[in-house]
Amino acid sequence: MTVVSTITESEISGLLLLHRGKVRDVYEVDEDRLLLVATDRISAFDCVMPTPIENKGAILTALSTFWFGKLAKITPNHLITANLDEMPEPIRMHEELRERSTLVKRTEVFPVECVVRGYLEGSGWKDYKATGTVCGHKLPPGLVQCDRLLSPIFTPATKAVTGHDENITQLEFAKIVGHDTAARLKSLTLAIYKCASEYALTRGIIIADTKFEFGVDRKGNTLLIDEVLTPDSSRFWEAELYEPGHAQPSFDKQFVREYLETLDWDKTPPAPALPPGVAAATSQRYMKALELLSGYGLK
Repeated sequence: MTVVSTITESEISGLLLLHRGKVRDVYEVDEDRLLLVATDRISAFDCVMPTPIENKGAILTALSTFWFGKLAKITPNHLITANLDEMPEPIRMHEELRERSTLVKRTEVFPVECVVRGYLEGSGWKDYKATGTVCGHKLPPGLVQCDRLLSPIFTPATKAVTGHDENITQLEFAKIVGHDTAARLKSLTLAIYKCASEYALTRGIIIADTKFEFGVDRKGNTLLIDEVLTPDSSRFWEAELYEPGHAQPSFDKQFVREYLETLDWDKTPPAPALPPGVAAATSQRYMKALELLSGYGLK
């Protein structure tokens, strides 16, 4: 494994920084293209931790690139290239961006998260315990934590710039994006999840749930955008150890959340620093997810 230098914030002279998110920095290349830089920042409970996770941005970039290629048969995506040598000159000058940057098509982003759940965990489990439903889906009684659902369910959410994404009903989802678009995004989300989850099982990973984002390009095409099926946007469980009835060992940032839950912290900024051991173990979990799913590590 090649160790990539840690980056918490990028600076690219000559390009306009449009947005610095919880993890990614977004730059304008021209009217048709953007540059996404995946840093080593990690967030939990909607707060960015002051401690970076080594290689995280490179892992997210590699895994998203892998999935974009694998899922291209289902839906087109916004990726132009993740190879620094193929990017415009102002970007190629920044060697620190290698392995952690993607040149993508610019789109008008739908202001929603397309969430799909195949198992009962997280906010879905909390809602089920309280109401017997998850985002309007009535589920059978007697389910336990992390149970596999009879069939995956589509549970959209608002896309919050800051703070929490809020679960919404499919009717609310349709009001935001329009009926026809809502039907298409739901269909795409379920199709992508089916393909990805079936493949992941052959690699020893359960994708318990995940979220996707979509946008429309200048030609009116709906594209899969942002990151795809990474440990930041998904729950990855080790299939051999799966046992419903309790929380599962994971290859995602749940490890960080569980550590933070042991602290006397009110989940508002400033976030506490992560101990070196927690940060290192998180990096190892992300790397394991990349290796298992893609069959390779970092270049």
